[in-house]
Amino acid sequence: MNRILIYATAFVMASAALIHTDSVTAKTGDDTGNKIDNSLQLPSIHWRVVKHTFQLRVPKNGKPLSQLIIDPPTTVAVSNDITVFDDQDREININVSVDNRRIIIDFPEPVTSNINKLLIALNKVQQPINGADSVYNLSAKVVGSDTEIPVGQAQFNTF
Repeated sequence: MNRILIYATAFVMASAALIHTDSVTAKTGDDTGNKIDNSLQLPSIHWRVVKHTFQLRVPKNGKPLSQLIIDPPTTVAVSNDITVFDDQDREININVSVDNRRIIIDFPEPVTSNINKLLIALNKVQQPINGADSVYNLSAKVVGSDTEIPVGQAQFNTF
């Protein structure tokens, strides 16, 4: 009996929260008047600040990395509060710049194949509570080349 009462209460509360209708009347110069019925006001989008962290493997016997380029999705706002760690959990010195929405991480000291992987932490990301997953496209530049090399994607679920 308690279970049925709980389910019924939850259903009524969910219905009341989701269905809020108003009746609006538009006044014109004549007496007929146009009516707009059942307008629905959706709740505003709620944002939360999260931390997105991903690993990037550094290829063995490859040229040293000079830049990492991150193309964030349009659904998030990424701050320039970014930290990068090597595979020994030591922070790597970086310079961060933003070109339009692209985040460019310059490595003053190129990242060599002595480092197996990088841990990139985007510390203050504003992400909506609901919606599509956040997919970042990643590319890199190596020392001596201006060509962007695609290195993959990082995907984060919304919750």
